[in-house]
Amino acid sequence: MAPERGDIDHDRLDTLWSVLAYHAERSPHQVATLFEGRATTYRALKDDATALARRLAAGGYGQGDRIGYLGKNSDRYFTLLFAVARLGAVLVPLNWRLAAEELAYIVADSEMTVLFGSEEFSSQAVLLARGRGIAHAVLDEQSSAPAGEDAPPLDDDMPEPDAVAFQVYTSGTTGRPKGAMLSHRNLLALRGPGYRAGLRWFPLPGCSVGVVLPVAHIAGTAYALFGFYIGARIVIAREFDAGTLPDLIAREKVSHLLLAPAAMQLMLEHPAAADANFSSLEFITYGAAPIPEALLRRALKRLGCGFVQMYGMSEAAGGVVALQPKDHVSAVPGRLRSAGAAMPGVAIAIVDDAWNVLPRETVGEVVVRSPSVMVGYWKRPDADAEVFGPDGWMRTGDIGRIDAEGYLFVLDRAKDLIISGGENVYPAEVENAIFGHPDVADVAVVGAPSERWGEEVVAIVVARPGTAPDLASLLGWLDGRLARFKLPKRLVLVESLPRNAGNKLLRRVLREPFWQGLERRVN
Repeated sequence: MAPERGDIDHDRLDTLWSVLAYHAERSPHQVATLFEGRATTYRALKDDATALARRLAAGGYGQGDRIGYLGKNSDRYFTLLFAVARLGAVLVPLNWRLAAEELAYIVADSEMTVLFGSEEFSSQAVLLARGRGIAHAVLDEQSSAPAGEDAPPLDDDMPEPDAVAFQVYTSGTTGRPKGAMLSHRNLLALRGPGYRAGLRWFPLPGCSVGVVLPVAHIAGTAYALFGFYIGARIVIAREFDAGTLPDLIAREKVSHLLLAPAAMQLMLEHPAAADANFSSLEFITYGAAPIPEALLRRALKRLGCGFVQMYGMSEAAGGVVALQPKDHVSAVPGRLRSAGAAMPGVAIAIVDDAWNVLPRETVGEVVVRSPSVMVGYWKRPDADAEVFGPDGWMRTGDIGRIDAEGYLFVLDRAKDLIISGGENVYPAEVENAIFGHPDVADVAVVGAPSERWGEEVVAIVVARPGTAPDLASLLGWLDGRLARFKLPKRLVLVESLPRNAGNKLLRRVLREPFWQGLERRVN
């Protein structure tokens, strides 16, 4: 029997710490996290987070300090998240899949004062911290041990809802990632309105919410907070594994799950899924790309649950537009090709270059307005000026239209983003790395269709006279400079790249041969 919706006092849940404290008081014995057989109740999680916060405070760390985490998913990560929230500090998660040079840039740019590494990544955390005046620590069993007499009690000052709590790095067209600063209010803004609107696909108290996407992405952490907000049980996988996920779902009776379509396909194609019991699943949320209709039909038949597509971005604390379960079985022509309609608490519009709001069915840039929209980019007022406009609107960088019923159709990415296996790859970032190759005179990077990953990275290269670079030499050059998921899967040699009269690269022209006869839908 499904849990009751309960009488949650949404007005009390305005910071991350207030969420944890509320459920520790209301349901102290309810399991908050389950990780590799280790169950932690809400009361125990609050006690662990308090102890870690006390030790950090005793070390002189507090409000506004950037505290980093390098590691895969674990229950201890959430202990750290809540401890940092209690201090009024800011958590900066690092994507463990990034290359050393990329990680070093984020560590330096964020000006973090402490870097926690999981046991698996502790030596790498030491190397990143060394010589930068950054303290480092291993986030393990000892991290949630009693604080001891040397750690004084915490003061009574609680973080304010508008204080920054989370800083997630997102790459961009400049090739350098930017730190999107998200406040407590940003991270929690759409939970209360969704429950008040009666969205049935929101988890209920006692549900089991599966977290398999990386916590260094906004999707991984925000989806966990989705469950924490209502007092659900968070079932954590160290990382996505198509072979073990079916067993995890069945064993822990996971009811709500967030996956990228590529991950969903890998799971369904794995032999472990053949006899798996998926009966506990109620809703699967997917994002980063629309789901191919053939995959959706297969998933509906095999998984038998509702599906929700989310469109969003790190700068808006995750999903802001949803294609709800009813839309996935709608008879309205073309409905599945939309990204969905605005979530409760969100406004979306289409604007021209001068920020004028355009009529329905007109193509332009998608903008969003919501209390979930970030505070801004860390120490990047120039970047803030590019994305923030009048009346609270924020540019998404996507081109689209909104139909008469308010459904958003994303037609292209103004920033040419490639989404490969659920990971964001920005062409300029890859191009900047390739340009240093001694045999490369010019380069453009585009996404091409991939059955396994949705899209794959293709490098289109103009060689220097007398040279003939191949994919192997290019990958050797890029080793250590870029994360593996950003590396080109193909290399195409051309005599020149198409550009317009202003010397702007015509990336769309380069993409067309790969997508001819296919529909490149994005959201």
